Amino acid sequence: MRISEFQKVIETTYMARDSERGLPGTYMWFQEEIGELTRALHRQDRENLESEFADVLAWLSTLASMKGVDLEAAAVKKYGAGCPTCGQSPCACPKK
Repeated sequence: MRISEFQKVIETTYMARDSERGLPGTYMWFQEEIGELTRALHRQDRENLESEFADVLAWLSTLASMKGVDLEAAAVKKYGAGCPTCGQSPCACPKK
């Protein structure tokens, strides 16, 4: 499934509910999911990691849709040619 297809599935499934909640409330849910992902990363919980990454992607997709952003197009525009700073893949920017 492409990112744009995933974003459409999330829109169809949740957009009405998320729109009622509004951007601030939806962003709060997104932050909660990031916290759950952080805990799963810290615990190295492989099974839970997959679920939490999916949840973060779903909430990110919702936020993008609420603001009229095509997440796939935005990602391709910024990262499609590699590093947006040096233009190479892998990145050849000096390490900081």
